[in-house]
Amino acid sequence: MEFDAKKVKDMCVLWIRDFFEKNGPDCNAVIGISGGKDSSVVAALCVEALGRDRVIGVLMPCGEQSDIDMAKLLVSHLGIKHYIVNIKDAVEGLKKSVPFELSNQSNVNLPPRIRMATLYAVSQSNNGRVANTCNLSEDWVGYSTRYGDAAGDFSPCSHLTVAEVKAIGRELGLPAVLVDKVPSDGLCGKTDEDNLGFTYAELDKYIREGKIEDKAKKKRIDTLHKRNLFKLKLMPSFDPKINSAKK
Repeated sequence: MEFDAKKVKDMCVLWIRDFFEKNGPDCNAVIGISGGKDSSVVAALCVEALGRDRVIGVLMPCGEQSDIDMAKLLVSHLGIKHYIVNIKDAVEGLKKSVPFELSNQSNVNLPPRIRMATLYAVSQSNNGRVANTCNLSEDWVGYSTRYGDAAGDFSPCSHLTVAEVKAIGRELGLPAVLVDKVPSDGLCGKTDEDNLGFTYAELDKYIREGKIEDKAKKKRIDTLHKRNLFKLKLMPSFDPKINSAKK
């Protein structure tokens, strides 16, 4: 079935309005702006749903960010209030305070988690609700940081693939340079697809149609999906009532 970008966009706008009516009628949407398609689309959806006066963008470079002009372009295009918070000192300060050398994965995940702490600090000081900007394709293979960019109070795009997010971005009239920007985390210097080992086009087709030609890539996608399913589930919690019933 062909994806109807306008229909889904309109439905998502109504969903965002409904979320805020139930979870803060006078609250603002707070969004971490990277300059990529996901944060651009989420911000544009929130502007259409709530009005630009209730949307706040937060740009969070870690030192020098080569593509920060894309993030500035987005907030200018939407006409939304924004803050620039450089997280480099916070990241380096924490690294220096830890009494051992962090693992490579800890170093990779630390900036996204500092960014989320930043978003919640901005949000709580501005009567906000934090937007999660992950999409289905990234979530499928765990390409997000738990309690980092995977966190948030509401998630407009978590059931939409990369191709579908792009289609909605075009429907929203976003500049093509933002919609079609090669996705990267802005931290490690590599694109998402370099890190993943397959393209989003291949992943999207596999998710929606179950088709993929390269068996090695299929195996990698399946492995990543299985390994990272825990990120999409609620935290396991002990319930004495349930456990006593098992005896």
